[in-house]
Amino acid sequence: MKSGLLWSSTMSATAMKKAVSARAHKERSQPAHRTRLGLLEKHKDYVQRAKDFHNKEDRIRKLREKAAARNPDEFYYKMISSQTGKGGVHRQKNGGKQYTEEELLLMKTQDIGYLMNKAQIEQRKVEKLRASHLPMSGTMNKHVFFVDDMEEAVDVEKKLAGIRPPEPLQVPRVRKKLQRELQERSERAEKLRDLAATMTLKKQLSGKGRKRKLRPEELTTPSDQPVYKWRTERKR
Repeated sequence: MKSGLLWSSTMSATAMKKAVSARAHKERSQPAHRTRLGLLEKHKDYVQRAKDFHNKEDRIRKLREKAAARNPDEFYYKMISSQTGKGGVHRQKNGGKQYTEEELLLMKTQDIGYLMNKAQIEQRKVEKLRASHLPMSGTMNKHVFFVDDMEEAVDVEKKLAGIRPPEPLQVPRVRKKLQRELQERSERAEKLRDLAATMTLKKQLSGKGRKRKLRPEELTTPSDQPVYKWRTERKR
């Protein structure tokens, strides 16, 4: 019986110890006279900093071993198209790959097509939002009254005079959101079209043919963008 009582008391004490939450030990904060030094580093901060330091050490050690074991007579094609600049920075010679004029023209054309496609998508969404908008104010319903004589017409007119007109509908939150989206998409479509027009002008200026920029007094319609005129050339 004594052993059974001892076992039950031990189990109850263990269960009670698990049921009671352990005290949370908090690390002290930075003392008031050392606040100028910033936050006080905790143990978890030290562990993270030490782990990062050792990872960098291992990376540097592996790179040094790889450089020491490298064959000095080894050749690879990157030696031709790259060089070591100031401060030991490794970079490509002449900015990397050199594109021909035809390749640059093709890339500009693709960029302009992409911008125009995006502008058309935004414009379609704008038109769809405009079509989904409801009228901003209440609509007046029409009703036709048929009377037999003038007296009945006067009575109907007096009754209608006492009826208050319907108040305008309140703009709900959803409609405000649609209006904001409509404005943003309209501005985005306009910016895309302007950017496409600017890139088209640059593409045309980079082409062949003599050209000059028109002065403001030579323009028939004023424009914020520069306008160029190409000289007529005889085609053979």
